[in-house]
Amino acid sequence: MNFEYSDEQRLLSETLRKFLNTGYGFDARAKITATPAGFSEDVWAALAEMGILGVPFDEKFGGFGGTTVDMMVVMEALGEALVVEPYLATVGLGGRFVARGGAAPQQARILPALIAGKTKMAFAQTEPEARYDLARVATRATPSGDGWVLEGDKRAVLHGGCADLLVVSARTAGGDGDARGISLFLVERGAAGLAIDDARTLDNLRVADVRLSGVRVGRDALLGAEGGGLPLIEEVVDYATALVCAEAVGAIKYAHDATLDYLKTRRQFGVPIGSFQALQHRMVDVLIAYEQARSIATLACVKVDTADAAERRRVVSAAKVKIADAARHVSQEAVQLHGGMGMTEELKISHTFRRLTTIAQAFGDADHHLARFAAARASA
Repeated sequence: MNFEYSDEQRLLSETLRKFLNTGYGFDARAKITATPAGFSEDVWAALAEMGILGVPFDEKFGGFGGTTVDMMVVMEALGEALVVEPYLATVGLGGRFVARGGAAPQQARILPALIAGKTKMAFAQTEPEARYDLARVATRATPSGDGWVLEGDKRAVLHGGCADLLVVSARTAGGDGDARGISLFLVERGAAGLAIDDARTLDNLRVADVRLSGVRVGRDALLGAEGGGLPLIEEVVDYATALVCAEAVGAIKYAHDATLDYLKTRRQFGVPIGSFQALQHRMVDVLIAYEQARSIATLACVKVDTADAAERRRVVSAAKVKIADAARHVSQEAVQLHGGMGMTEELKISHTFRRLTTIAQAFGDADHHLARFAAARASA
């Protein structure tokens, strides 16, 4: 398998990294995360102007029709810079739902506005006691006139506080854990009965608890087939999981590079501490972890586009297990090798540690995906 990027992908990477290196330094990021919104509208507009928001979407909507590997290029750069803007929530989740399951009028209405930076999206799925089980949906959608009424609670909706449009999973039939009977609905931010409680996370991103109390939506709010939403949810969540694996690769690369630079400049006993053989061995282990993480993340991104559902589940879960292990190992090594200052707010490495720790739990921790991988292997 060829793990090298094409000329076009390298150009995309260089363009995005140049912007982030000049306009999204660590101090600028700190100011952005301290704002009430927790992200920058100016940065979001710049990403739209560069075409970054349109990378995976069809050209007829103003996108570039890119592959998941093209998206990996973007996510690596965002992970390296610790970007807090709602890219994954909008492009990787909300936009993916519309692109893969939306009717033609829904796509024509939403995707051009998303690509232009005028619409942000979020996916409201997780519920109390559901943990990582995508089939456990208790939120109900009851037919009413020419539409539905939604009732239920969603937890920790990534960037739900800034979303203009929510993709909400709700049950139109069956019991709370049934695979059948789950539907997806598009809910506007200003809908009556919709309450959003925003909060900051450990890694300075934003999540929101969402309460739906008698929220009325029209027939055109249904996304995909009624009662058949779970396969689409699984597909999109696997896609988003592959993307956070790619984001982790970028963060791991930064942790390796920053730690290596520190070892070259920090002196003890009159010499750089990087000259100590024991520390060199530890850095070799970090480099190996980075290369392995990048390889498995690339494979996951390829399989998301090319494999059937069973193989996609198996490879994505394998990647998530390996990424979670690499995230733990590299982030801990980076902090320890920086010494006490590695835990300070003023050093980017501590924030990279937090982001990698969060990524390891996103869309299922290592234990969850190890069990999922085993189940996929057993059924193959």
